[in-house]
Amino acid sequence: MLTRTPGTRDTLIRLALGPDGSVAPDVGARAPGRGAWIGVDRAALDAANAKGKLKGALSRAFKTGEINVPADLGERITDALRQATLDRLGLEARGGTLLSGADKVESAARSGQVHLLLHAADAREDGRKRLDSAWRVGGSDRRGYDRGLVFPEARPILSMALGRENVVHVALIDSAAAARVSRAIARWQAFISPDAGLEGGAAAPSPGSTAAFDEGQE
Repeated sequence: MLTRTPGTRDTLIRLALGPDGSVAPDVGARAPGRGAWIGVDRAALDAANAKGKLKGALSRAFKTGEINVPADLGERITDALRQATLDRLGLEARGGTLLSGADKVESAARSGQVHLLLHAADAREDGRKRLDSAWRVGGSDRRGYDRGLVFPEARPILSMALGRENVVHVALIDSAAAARVSRAIARWQAFISPDAGLEGGAAAPSPGSTAAFDEGQE
């Protein structure tokens, strides 16, 4: 059942209404016009969409019955959150707050400079363990981790996102940058599988009950 449970922008996803009445994800909350904010994981959204409950809730939020909710809205949101996370990593790389390359990452980790450590999904286990150990020496426990997070994409995707070759391990060396990346990952993870979490980290916080409400009630 759809509810009007409140939340914050870190736990909710904005949907925008196009001129033709189509509903689309607006995870960056930048699209003009009225938006509706939802707090829901993909399984619940897909089920509500299939039963027509999502359209009813969004019609109330947008204050119009002339809307078209695509059947694959859940997939579109997943793709948008994934891309937002990759874009965030790319921005941090260009801003100089991110290191890649096993040797650079290991040195920074041992010296206590690393605030968040990520491994590509296809990183070798021995490589992960070596850098995890270096991070523990550098005080990863102060950041709330005992090892790096295994990112849910392989090295070719990470490499393209960062504009670098063969990116296997990534270290965020700025606390604010680490927080931004963590929020993007947690938001993505909460939507696709709220109870799973990334390997090496705590489960991403679940946004709770399925919700849909307009921006005036955010």
